[in-house]
Amino acid sequence: MFEQIERVPGDAILGLIDAFKKDSNPQKVDLGVGVYRDEQGNTPILRSVKEAEARLLKNETTKSYIGSHGDPRYGKAILSLVLGEDSPVLAANRASATQSPGGTGALRLAADFIKTQLPGKRIWVSDPTWPNHLGIFHAADVELHKYPYVDADNRLDFDGMLAALKEIPEGDVVLLHACCHNPSGFDLTQAQWKQVLEVVKARQLLPLIDFAYQGFGDGLDEDAYGVRLFAENLDELLITSSCSKNFGIYRERTGCLIAIAKDSEQMENVRSQFAIVARENYSNPPAHGGSVVIEILESAELAAQWRDEVAEMRNRINGLRRDFVEALKPHGLDERFAFIAEQRGMFSYTGLSGEQVDRLRDEYSIYMVRSGRANVAGLVNDNLPYVAKAIADVVK
Repeated sequence: MFEQIERVPGDAILGLIDAFKKDSNPQKVDLGVGVYRDEQGNTPILRSVKEAEARLLKNETTKSYIGSHGDPRYGKAILSLVLGEDSPVLAANRASATQSPGGTGALRLAADFIKTQLPGKRIWVSDPTWPNHLGIFHAADVELHKYPYVDADNRLDFDGMLAALKEIPEGDVVLLHACCHNPSGFDLTQAQWKQVLEVVKARQLLPLIDFAYQGFGDGLDEDAYGVRLFAENLDELLITSSCSKNFGIYRERTGCLIAIAKDSEQMENVRSQFAIVARENYSNPPAHGGSVVIEILESAELAAQWRDEVAEMRNRINGLRRDFVEALKPHGLDERFAFIAEQRGMFSYTGLSGEQVDRLRDEYSIYMVRSGRANVAGLVNDNLPYVAKAIADVVK
């Protein structure tokens, strides 16, 4: 039977990893893979995570199953982190948390829930969006459409976005990025979030907010503005959360699907369906990453250390954005690329064409996704002048 199976192209980003490893150029730069890197180019284990793991190694007593919803302590910790400790939604017992294998697993749970429990509902995603959004919802057989987000001049097209949202059929699902939009880096202002909320209410849309980068934009609470605004003003909401970036535990696959319902009874109805979807996908989520998060957030000492480390990562990324624009100034390109300093998160839609990206790779060993998306965290102070000159060479 296997004789009939065709080979398909591999994932583009994973392909970049292989090509980068094989490149012998000592000046090579990886701006493709979506992980945080420090000034030495490493993806470090946070000090708070190391300490939490040491405590777990000493005190953990079992490796038994944790249930389809995951560890209740993890769910409680993530709900407080995402919605705020003083959230009226939590006080009213309207929110449910289901631990998942990463943010990707949470999105797949949401996709399967939409397919089985909201039959016929379409999902609308930004153009552009994280490419795997498309794969996840196609795999779940949910009809998918796009709304404008970035215009031809590589700017946030908020007017186009708002106009498109007003035309979405009532009752459909709209996917929004909470912060650090992947791949563009363009985020909504608080005023824009309020306008989107009014359209969502008027069209009776179900928002699915992807919250993969909490703390990497402007702050742990600041980045949650849109999420908390929607949670406190809507009867129904889905949120996917990830601990990969802000805890630096990428390979531990630690995420969460949050549902907010009109009241506690409806919340329990939705929660029961999440358990079935999880059971049919993977039965139980992996426990280690969630246990690390619990250990950190339930310890005042470790939580304070972790918040400082998130701030360190955020400040480094935002500083690199400003420094990169400054590095382009000698080439007369600082105004052209000034938007990079205004974007948030690890990613930047640079506006470079596919051909220009190819030249950067082939002539300068600078690797990024062919759409022009660059991982700013892949820059270090030593390679900023080299990357700036290379970009100047390919755009002139």
